[in-house]
Amino acid sequence: MKRNSVFILFIIIFSIVSCDSARVYDEYISLPNNSWSKENTVKFSFPIQDSINKKNLFINLRNNKDYQYSNLFLITEMGFPDGQVIVDTLEYDMADVTGKFLGKGFTDIKENKLFYKENITFPTTGEYTFKVRQAMRKNGNMKGIEELEGITHVGFRIEKIE
Repeated sequence: MKRNSVFILFIIIFSIVSCDSARVYDEYISLPNNSWSKENTVKFSFPIQDSINKKNLFINLRNNKDYQYSNLFLITEMGFPDGQVIVDTLEYDMADVTGKFLGKGFTDIKENKLFYKENITFPTTGEYTFKVRQAMRKNGNMKGIEELEGITHVGFRIEKIE
């Protein structure tokens, strides 16, 4: 009887945790040596079959305690099936005014779910690409930071709006 109770509890917890009905696409890429090189453009390719319903797009980042900044600058490129490309320069807060990281997590690794685009409809079906690279610079220095330490993973997520 006790074994059945544990098994049922396990199934219930697994069902709750694994349920992610909003997810359309979700992928992470691990960065070598927990560092994001200025030359490393992270690329995601994904198919879109729904050109009617609105979606939210997110850039997901995992950082550890080695990340030294309170913000993050990114350059993104969204590539459409017809060859059109939209380029954006984005800035995100990574820490509050006290220096505490804003991401979620109980350990030294924090997960950040950063809005990229809200309430968008993909214009056509087909294969899309999303590219992202870090564009951090120190104040007063035109040359970018070669190795941005403390970023461990870069992800891209698409969610249905329910």
